[in-house]
Order: sequence, then structure tokens, then C-alpha cells
Amino acid sequence: MSAPPPSLESLRCFVEAARLLNFRAAARAVALTPAALGQRIAQLEGQIGKPLFHRTTRRVTLSEAGLALLGHAQQALEAADACLRAGRGETGPPPQDLVLGTRHELGMSWIVPMLPLLRRRHPQLTVHVYFGSGSDLLIRVRTGEVHCAVGSMRMDDPKLDAVRLHREDYVFVGQPALLRQTPLRRPADAARHTLLDERPALPLYAYWRDSAGGRDRLAFGSFLYLGTIAAIRAGALAGDGVAVLPRYLIAADLAAGRLVPILPRVRPLHDFFRLIFRTDDPRRSLYQSIATTMASQPLR
Repeated sequence: MSAPPPSLESLRCFVEAARLLNFRAAARAVALTPAALGQRIAQLEGQIGKPLFHRTTRRVTLSEAGLALLGHAQQALEAADACLRAGRGETGPPPQDLVLGTRHELGMSWIVPMLPLLRRRHPQLTVHVYFGSGSDLLIRVRTGEVHCAVGSMRMDDPKLDAVRLHREDYVFVGQPALLRQTPLRRPADAARHTLLDERPALPLYAYWRDSAGGRDRLAFGSFLYLGTIAAIRAGALAGDGVAVLPRYLIAADLAAGRLVPILPRVRPLHDFFRLIFRTDDPRRSLYQSIATTMASQPLR
């Protein structure tokens, strides 16, 4: 077990005595009696195990241990003063590096264009971007390799917390030419279609399937797993199949008629984009401030 550090009061007394080489003058400088100042220095010498001064009736000089201690004692007092000024907000926030994780599509369309705004509103931050899948991002936030991440991943890890950013709505869509050739107007029509999704668990289609209006499960003729929503969107635009996709991602495609809604009376479930971070991360207030900046910017 290490010894307790010296008190700042003892270090201040020592520095003044070293500066003035006169215990009475040093006591006046720190507003103590000479006896109290002597006790502080004796306490410090007891912790160090060596005398800090050589004293005679005529003069006071620093010992070798005192000379070795003086510079460090001055630095400790300056650091303590800097701590107080920082706590009062007089020095501004310290520079910080922040690794922000996200999925590729959202990162390129929303987060990367937002970086200049984040720099203006949070000038102390240098934001580095990491691209990964949903599960990968959660693992890396949990281990601290990524400080925080943006996504709509479902979380059941008590070590992770999140702040909501934006609601994420979904639309069941297909290419107009595909749907003219092979309509999908009723559940039985699904047998003639291919469903595009990320993986066999069908995480995107689940937003339609599990909604109140999606009780008539669609029995698709085949499935094609493409791994990312950008690839699913490309497949839907090419007419390779039908898909449930985030509205923000395909808003321009819907407006231009490149994709059209399927069975529009069914309203898929929605989710939320969140800023995810470790529950025990002491920078919670910083993440909440970043989340406020992000929430001010519309999804795109």
C-alpha cells in the first residue's frame, strides 16, 4: 500500500520557506504562525524521511532532498491551481479525441456531413469515425475501443446506455416495373417475390411483420441476404426483390418514383437512432451535448 501524498498546505509552506529562506517571513506569507509552519514542514519531512532544510542560528539553506523536492512541489501547486480554474470553467474544456462509430450508410449520408458542425459546437473535440455493423459497434463500445456509436440496434446490455436522436420509420417498397410485372397487392402474391434483407433473421422485414397490420405473414418465394441496407436499396432499385427500408434512406427514391410503397395500409413499426455509450463512462454530459447537436440535424 503506497503512502498518502503530501498535503497541498504542507507543500505551500515548504515552497514559501524555500523561496524566502526565513521561517518567520514564510509563516507570514502563508498566514500561519511560525510554529504552525514548522509543524507542516516537519510533517512533510516525516513523510519523505529526510530533512528538507539545514538550519543554524544565522541561516537557513535547502538540503539536497529539499532541492530535489522544490521543482516538483511547485508543479504540484500549479497543477492544483489549474484544477480549480478548470472546475470554474476559466480554462475551457480540455482537448479530447473521440471515436464515433456508425454504420456506413448513415455515416456517409448524415454523420460525415455533420462533422464541421460538431467541430464548431464542440471545438475541444477531434472526432474520429469508425464504420461497422450493428453488433460490431455494440461490442466495441462495450470494450471502450469505440467511445460512442450511433445506431438503432436493440440493446439489452446493462453496461450500455443511450440518448435518443431521431425516430426511424420504415417503408415496404419495390421497383415500379417489378410490381407492374408481378403485382404484390395481397398476401398470396408474396410467393412470387424475393425478399431482400440483411441476414436470415430478417431484421428489416420484422418491422413490417411484427406491426399491428402485418399479422398476415407473407410467404415469400425466396430470400436474398445482402448484409447492408445500402446493398438492399441497390437491389430494390434494380428490381431484384422487395424490401423494408428506412424512410430517410429512400426518401428521394420515393419522391422520384424509383421505388413505391407495397401494401401501404400496413404501417410498419418504427425505431429510434440513439447515441450509445458505456453506462460507466464519466463523459455522459459530453455525450448528451453531442446528442443535442445531432438531434438538431435532420436525417438524410
